[in-house]
Amino acid sequence: MGIELGIGWLTVLMFGSLAILLMAGLPLAFVTGGLGAIFLFVFGDAAMLNIFPARIFPFMTNFQLSAIPLFIFMAAMLERAGLIEDLFDAIYKVLGSLRGSLASATIIASTILAAMVGVIGATEVTMGLIALPAMLKRKYSQSMACGAILAGGTLGILIPPSILAILYALVAAQSVGELFVGAVFPGLLLSGLYIAYVTIRSYVNPLDGPPLPVEERIDLREKIRVLSALTAPIILVVLVLGVIFTGVATPVEAAGIGTFGAIVVTAMHRRLNWPAVREAAVTTLKASAMVLWIIFGASVFVGFYIVAGGQEFVTSVLIGTGLGPYGVLVIMMIILVILGMFLDWVGILFLAVPIFVPIAKSLSFDGVFGFPGVAPADVPLWFGVIYMINMQMSFLSPPFGYALFYLKSVAPPEVSMATIFRSSIPFLLLQALGLAICVIFPQIILWLPRLVYG
Repeated sequence: MGIELGIGWLTVLMFGSLAILLMAGLPLAFVTGGLGAIFLFVFGDAAMLNIFPARIFPFMTNFQLSAIPLFIFMAAMLERAGLIEDLFDAIYKVLGSLRGSLASATIIASTILAAMVGVIGATEVTMGLIALPAMLKRKYSQSMACGAILAGGTLGILIPPSILAILYALVAAQSVGELFVGAVFPGLLLSGLYIAYVTIRSYVNPLDGPPLPVEERIDLREKIRVLSALTAPIILVVLVLGVIFTGVATPVEAAGIGTFGAIVVTAMHRRLNWPAVREAAVTTLKASAMVLWIIFGASVFVGFYIVAGGQEFVTSVLIGTGLGPYGVLVIMMIILVILGMFLDWVGILFLAVPIFVPIAKSLSFDGVFGFPGVAPADVPLWFGVIYMINMQMSFLSPPFGYALFYLKSVAPPEVSMATIFRSSIPFLLLQALGLAICVIFPQIILWLPRLVYG
């Protein structure tokens, strides 16, 4: 029999030690797994040791997880096909006469890329290498240039095929297809808000986003030509998402189709060779291993906390605030943003979602300001998309948002970290606005899944 400790003190001890070890720079996967093992032995009993196989084995045998390495490999191959450069080049040439056209092109390209790759780091870094020098060369303000890349790059966590959606569906026992479909309109809403902001800002202050010089603009025939070069990758995206949305194939099967299609597209662009395939395979191996180790470690850690009574403790604390369902939802969203300043998104998923989803299911979201609410059966889907928007915010939240450091790693020396921090704030507020719209008008999330799946 282990040492007995009240759940309140156990919460402080578990999450306090987690914070200390993470601040010491230790890897999240081994910190959570190691702490979970220690707490199991010290505060648990012999029966609790069954948590190890009970939490890990289902993940090892879950076929839906095979979609993750497939989508990552698809992303890696498309990146090596040079599609990001071609996409950005085509869009900014088409929009050249508009003010803020390069910033808008960055966001549009990032939106399309999000539907191709679903991986934030690759989009942020590559757009930072391509779009940032292009905008600075044409006298865009540093804050406008950095903000457009930061905001556009984070769309990959929301717009399908999102790796986060696959993992959330696994943890919350939710349909991956419904999550993909439900995230489409919120993703386009956020993309539209970003484009509207950079366009309005460029017309209010022309120095922030001047149009392309006349000599760089192209005529209609040339615009059609550059856009036609993107036909193959766009067909691939439509095919992959289409077979999921129509129910023809599962996300795993669609990922397989997408992987094969990415190889074909890379060959069409004359970039298919053994080094490219090898690099994509190594990237996939590293990313997939990282995700799985964090899954194993965080699952053991949270599994013990839930068995020890943590779920009931957190529920009673949140309900005890007396703020009502939407007040509790706001508190959970604030906690997620704070966690995002310090933790990897996979870690946040497996630490917070197993605790928050049951709480959300227990609440009645009857609507605010007289607008319709959310039916109990739709809460897991609605909360899942809300959660993914939240994760977008966490990537942009200073001082430790991951997207900020992705961009700084490839930014020119004259772009300071302080500038990157400041440039993220307007887009962080736009994400908060988009999140509020999706909370107040849940049909933005729920209408399309109902139409597709009934």
